[in-house]
Amino acid sequence: MNPSASGWIEKYGSVVQKHQNAFPDFDVLYHALKKSGFVYGLNSGIPEFIHPEHLLSEDEKAKINLLNALYFTFKIKGGEDFDQFVEQVFKFYEILKINSTGFFGKLLTGNKTSAKLEKLMTSRIYIEDNIISKTFNSLITNSLLFIDVLLFKHYLNEYVSLKEKAEEIEYLAIHITYHALSSKEINRKDNKLSQLLASSLTYINCADNKFDGSYRDRLLNSKDIWENRYLLDMACLTVWEDHSLDYTESEFIFGIGKDLGFEKTIILDSIKDVTTFFQLNVAIIPYLKEKNLAKQFYDSMGKIVKKLILRNSKRLLKELSQSAELVALLSKSTMRDLSNEEKKKVQNQLLDIFKSIPSLAIFILPGGAILLPIFIKLIPKLLPSAFDENRIDDEDVETIRVKN
Repeated sequence: MNPSASGWIEKYGSVVQKHQNAFPDFDVLYHALKKSGFVYGLNSGIPEFIHPEHLLSEDEKAKINLLNALYFTFKIKGGEDFDQFVEQVFKFYEILKINSTGFFGKLLTGNKTSAKLEKLMTSRIYIEDNIISKTFNSLITNSLLFIDVLLFKHYLNEYVSLKEKAEEIEYLAIHITYHALSSKEINRKDNKLSQLLASSLTYINCADNKFDGSYRDRLLNSKDIWENRYLLDMACLTVWEDHSLDYTESEFIFGIGKDLGFEKTIILDSIKDVTTFFQLNVAIIPYLKEKNLAKQFYDSMGKIVKKLILRNSKRLLKELSQSAELVALLSKSTMRDLSNEEKKKVQNQLLDIFKSIPSLAIFILPGGAILLPIFIKLIPKLLPSAFDENRIDDEDVETIRVKN
């Protein structure tokens, strides 16, 4: 399965048919989502039954985890039909007015609901709409996506004031993390975590005074167990970010846990879970990494271009095979610098090809030409490994037919 190519939601639907009992209740689902980092907004893993052909980036893991969490929330509630699930999720996001997918969404949106949902979910994963500016910031994924899952639970239970509930959960989550940060000595990584959380807000504005003065009252009156578990885990994430927990921080965590109505054992379990997550994943957590800005830009752009080549390798190979001159120039570029005239030819012919492949629209946007040298450098090494990861096999089709 390839979550960066069209058809990945339907592919997930065919795969999950064989794993309907993977998460029998929300408790099992929640703990799995914590283990994968999705609850913490730091995606390091995906469900065991998903077998991607490519090494996944964090945003691709986030896509899979979000869809998987929403699907099994739907199933645990009693839902069965996958097409109905897709329709329900799309309607859910429409109610929350999260249905604007920007330039890429307008360019690529299909007629099927699953195709529209793919673009919408991509817009939920990324903090910024500008893919170029994202390369200057390693914190590229929305860290508060689990709130969508909590809201979807309410939606399935026919909760009336869904938008207001969204604002309240975000408000409590961000204020808990801010209070957790104030309970410890602030360092540079704390500031990065704070920026990550603030930039992930969807439903409220940090400068909005709508809830001022009511933070603790709202916390004490919060009765939903899974909302409260999430808020406790966010507090634990914040104080454990620097791999230590002093007396002051411990006092804060147990105070928050008590306010949320949890026994000491539940609070200790939350601390243990986040400790284990950090120990296993500290090397790959994006906001803990420091890089020279120029190197970060080049590395980020390289990853983006590499992914685009891999995801569209079949079509690229077909298009390139029809341009002998372009192939010859690309081959020359691996051995010597091209002349200005040759570079211009390569650029013009590549841009013509990109216009015929919607997924490569990034190259024809203003500023997209700066990616061409990276593309030219990578393409000889990456192009031959082409395949379609989202093809639904005959066996999958037969499984769905039997299931229905």
